[in-house]
Amino acid sequence: MFSLFRRMSPNICCLCKLFREDENGITSKVSLEEVLQWSQSFEKLMSTKYGPIIYKTYLKTEYSDENIEFWVACETYKKIESRRKRISVARRIFKNYIQPQAPKEINIDSPAREAIIRNIQEPTQSCFDEAQRIVYMHMERDSYPRFLGSEIYQKLKHRPSD
Repeated sequence: MFSLFRRMSPNICCLCKLFREDENGITSKVSLEEVLQWSQSFEKLMSTKYGPIIYKTYLKTEYSDENIEFWVACETYKKIESRRKRISVARRIFKNYIQPQAPKEINIDSPAREAIIRNIQEPTQSCFDEAQRIVYMHMERDSYPRFLGSEIYQKLKHRPSD
């Protein structure tokens, strides 16, 4: 089965790594209780220890892992106290996710993008909040329901207990 994934796409190969016990062991670490919590809400999925990691693996299969990468980058950014470091990280986030034709450009509306462009020279801790809210909403509304029906989630939910 894993050889089928390899022929299909390099991103699908992340399924191979996830379920191969000798690779990273994440599937053996995540409890069934945690896995079942993920179906309660997207917020639960994102607030558990392994939920975001497994969800990112799934998003890679949809070619949309830039969304969770941006969301996590914003969560980290908000905790930065140093003005100098905040400016540096804000510019990196902008370059990677916000600017037109960015390598991992996220899907946000023009007003949100323009507000960030206006404020990027003196970024505040909240300058990405609106873009982050939009991306979170996209993930919750679009990808999350598909994740719950995905092979990744179903295998975790129905795997044999140790």
